[in-house]
Amino acid sequence: MMALRTTSDRLIDRLPKVRGRLAENAPLGPLTWFRVGGPADVLFRPADAEDLAQFIAGTPADVPVTVIGVGSNLLVRDGGIRGVVIRLGRGFAEVKQAGDTVEAGAGALDLNVALSAQGWGVAGLEFMSGIPGTVGGALRMNAGAYGREMVDVTIAAEVVDDTGTLKRLTPAELGHTYRHSAVPESWIFTKAILKAEPGDPQKIQERLYEIRAQREASQPVRARTGGSTFANPPGAKAWELIDKAGLRGFQVGGAQVSEKHCNFLINTGEATATDIEKLGEEIRARVKAMSGIELRWEIRIVGETA
Repeated sequence: MMALRTTSDRLIDRLPKVRGRLAENAPLGPLTWFRVGGPADVLFRPADAEDLAQFIAGTPADVPVTVIGVGSNLLVRDGGIRGVVIRLGRGFAEVKQAGDTVEAGAGALDLNVALSAQGWGVAGLEFMSGIPGTVGGALRMNAGAYGREMVDVTIAAEVVDDTGTLKRLTPAELGHTYRHSAVPESWIFTKAILKAEPGDPQKIQERLYEIRAQREASQPVRARTGGSTFANPPGAKAWELIDKAGLRGFQVGGAQVSEKHCNFLINTGEATATDIEKLGEEIRARVKAMSGIELRWEIRIVGETA
């Protein structure tokens, strides 16, 4: 068990007053789906977008800021994260129908958006039930599943920029491409405005059932995993490349390539973040040697080694 870090100059004393919650030496492993990783110097859970904006505006420029969601597609290294980690929680989880749009806070689970839309008879958002994580992360990486991506349904998004200013971005400003957005990493998504297409609630429900069944049949949904590990290269599928390299079930320490889906890494129970990252890099090296294709991490890796 890693000892939590102590700070000599108490970073928390240099930070602005907030309406949300600040915590020192906060363990991050329990907040990630892999259940690994070291602590944050300070963890901030803002009350709402205004609280977040004021915090960003008042935080000293030399303090690093990292934003996480529910930790579904995230690997925190064993040494933890320096500076402030921001986690958007309850104040950013609202999902509501507004005219011909659905407004979803960046902290809302993608699954909850899809389920809410079904209840309102809104079609086109069923694919979000197949995306593990929150709306903010889905916007950041233009997440997609089952034939659709966020770029297909996003009308606008709201952010707090690195000066603490609230902005609304158009699709062109979002610059969504495959598993990528053009929004600066230092800007924090707070809300998505999505298309609300009228649909038959029964047909929407049937599509949700289909997606759930497909996920459970093909993915290790009950394991400690970070979701899809590598982005699909042009004209190829990451899982096929990994399988052809003979890596199905391959293990480094407590980290293993899923037997069920080769593009998922799992924590078998004893893995460290180092095990998981080493496993991923070994996969990349072997696939490159076999095929000449360099896999790109889809999982976000943050923090310092132990």
